[in-house]
Parts: sequence; C-alpha cells; structure tokens
Amino acid sequence: MPSLEEELFPSTPGKFKIDRGHTMNRQFNRCFASTSTMFLWALFLIALTASYLSFQSFVDSGSRYFTASWGGIQWEKQIRSSAQIHRSKGMSVLVTGAAGFVGSHVSLALKKRGDGVVGIDNFNSYYDPSLKKARKSLLNSRGIFIVEGDINDARLLAKLFDIVAFTHVMHLAAQAGVRYAMENPHSYVHSNIGGLVTLLEACKTANPQPAVVWASSSSVYGLNEKVPFSESDRTDQPASLYAATKKAGEEITHTYNHIYGLSITGLRFFTVYGPFGRPDMAYFFFTRNILQGKPITIFRGKNRVDLARDFTYIDDIVKGCVASLDTSGKSTGSGGKKRGPAPYRIFNLGNTSPVTVPTLVHILERHLKVKAKRNVVDMPGNGDVPFTHANISLAQRELGYKPTTDLETGLKKFVKWYLTYYGYNRGKAVH
Repeated sequence: MPSLEEELFPSTPGKFKIDRGHTMNRQFNRCFASTSTMFLWALFLIALTASYLSFQSFVDSGSRYFTASWGGIQWEKQIRSSAQIHRSKGMSVLVTGAAGFVGSHVSLALKKRGDGVVGIDNFNSYYDPSLKKARKSLLNSRGIFIVEGDINDARLLAKLFDIVAFTHVMHLAAQAGVRYAMENPHSYVHSNIGGLVTLLEACKTANPQPAVVWASSSSVYGLNEKVPFSESDRTDQPASLYAATKKAGEEITHTYNHIYGLSITGLRFFTVYGPFGRPDMAYFFFTRNILQGKPITIFRGKNRVDLARDFTYIDDIVKGCVASLDTSGKSTGSGGKKRGPAPYRIFNLGNTSPVTVPTLVHILERHLKVKAKRNVVDMPGNGDVPFTHANISLAQRELGYKPTTDLETGLKKFVKWYLTYYGYNRGKAVH
C-alpha cells in the first residue's frame, strides 16, 4: 500500500527517487507525513463546521417559514376566494392599508359591486389597533380577507402576486399624520418611501403587471399660497416631513412609470372624514373631548386668521378611488421590461368648499348637543398649513368625480356612528 507521501508526491522512475536508507530522510518523511495528516484533518474539521452552519441556517430559515403569520394551504385558499371576481369585466384588487380608514371603505365598495379584493395591513399602533380590528371584522363579514403583514416584506408580496394575478393595486398603506413626523420621522421614510418602493418592485416584476392607484396627499402643496390648489401648481415647498415623503412618492412613481411601464395614478386627498375615521384627526378627537367635557385646542394662523380645510366626506373619496381604478388603463411592461408608454396621472380629490375649524366645532356642538370648552392658541411650527382648497376640475373631467356631501351632512353621519360605536346611544360610553 502506498504511503501518504507517495500518494501526494508519486515518484517518477528515473527522475525522482527518495533514498529510504538515509536516517535523516526517514525522519523527514515521518515528520512530513504527520504534518500532512494534520493538514487533512484540519480541512475535514473546517468542512464539517461549514456544513453544520449551513444546516443550522437552513433549519432556522425553515423554522421562520413555518412559524410565519402567513402561508399554508388554508391561507392561500382564503386569498383565492377573496380575490374571486363576481361580475362581468370585474377586477381583482390588492388593497394595501385595507384595515385603515380609506382602505376599508374602498374595499367594501369594490366587493359590493363584485370585484375581487384582497387586503394587506400591518395593524401598527400609531392609533388604537382595536379600531382597525373592528374594520377587519366588518371586511371579513363581507368575504374580504386581510393579510396581516407589512408592505416592506418583499417575500410576502411576491407570494401574493404568485397566488393571484391582480389586475389592480389600490395602495393606501402609509404612515399618516403631519405632527407625528416630528416624533418618529423614520416611520415615515420606512412606510411612505421604503414601503412604496418595495410594492412597486413587486408590481413591476409581476406578469401581468397591475395598474397602480395610490394615495398621495394635498399636503404636497405645502407653503403654496395660490388657491385653489391645482395639479399643475408647484409642489416643491413641503411644510412637513409627511408632505415631503408624499412628494417623494410622486417622483418615485413617475420613475417607475417611465422605466417599467407601470400604469400609475396618484390621488391627492383633501382632509378625509367620516365613520370609522382616524382618531388622530381633529374632528374625531374634538368629538371625544366635547363628550367627555374636556377642552379642545383650536389653532389659528397669522394675524388671528382661522384655519380652514377642504373637508371631504369618505363616500366622495371612495367614488374617486373607484373611478381611478376603472379608468387607470393597462400597464405596458412584462417581467419588468417596458413595451410602450403607460398612463401616469395625478388628481385632486377634495370637496372644493373649505370650512374654518371654528365652524367645524359649531357643527359638532349642534349634533352632539354639548357645548365645547375652547382653548384658542396660535398655530405652532409643527408642519400644519393654514388652509387647503382643492381645484377638482381635472378629476371631474377625467373621472366624472363629483362630491355630493357637505360638512353639515357628513358630520351628522359621523356623529351618529361615533355615538353608536362608543356606546353613547346605550347610555354608557365605552372609552
């Protein structure tokens, strides 16, 4: 049997031969053989360690997969059932932020007319998650399945597009609120920019590519003093980080439209209110404080000018969202490659009738039958703007958008919902 040394360095007769009779050579050979053996053992141990680490990584990945909050045959079955279209020429829509205020209302409207709807929401704690859970229960009762997950999860989005060939995406997930941006700026970049890019990446590679409608904001008009605000006005003077992230979103979506052929429509919402609204909105917490006998803080602008908002009732916003989906046109890319130009649009969705905040309070007092305790102060530099006013002529022309609910009527409906939801109609408030 050949020695280890002979296997590693075989002799060639007539060219190289070891003199085994020499003592020093024998000692050298033993030493060399021992060193070589140790070298091979070291290689073996390294390979064994690498194999173990690879196996452990595989086990950990598998563990994360099997313990994830999504996945499985039943989960996929629920998604397919929710995405089922029940009308001629209907659409299958992925609604992000579906357990949110606007998202839940849009989802219900689409489902009611026979479209397939699948929602996704991360149920974060920016405001009381119980309200989102209540919206989710309502959606579930209508056959709408909500995936609990984050739009920054590229793997989850890829899975959803693999299960359903969505024709449209209604992107409403975002970190909302102007003032909260001063406390947690990173959450706005994470959701409004990072989340948007992750979603657009999923859309661009989907086959077929869906048309995308997404929520921008009237806040992009920032410090613009020209009124009413028109889509062609300048939007390069944001007054808050929230506004800046929405403006960034408009630039990002334009890029994905230009490069990848995604059909994209941006909607600039103007102060949306109504039942199941957001508790961080003024009309909502004004109502709570008035009923609880607590003072409300009313901000005023420079020279004691009252702040004014173009308050838009949720049903009118839903009509604009649905019309945007219906008229969005098709994306022109396939597998991330653009074949031709695709529609890119931006619309204001407002009410065109700005109302001052003191007037809002008067209307609430009348419907609540309770007098508010006012605390009027100058508006701090927290990113709020003194007024908003929408020019909706473009949406009227292109979408057939026509708001029909004035603030008096809309607040009456909101108050009725609020009193019922929080138990005031039963003589016992649940707060």
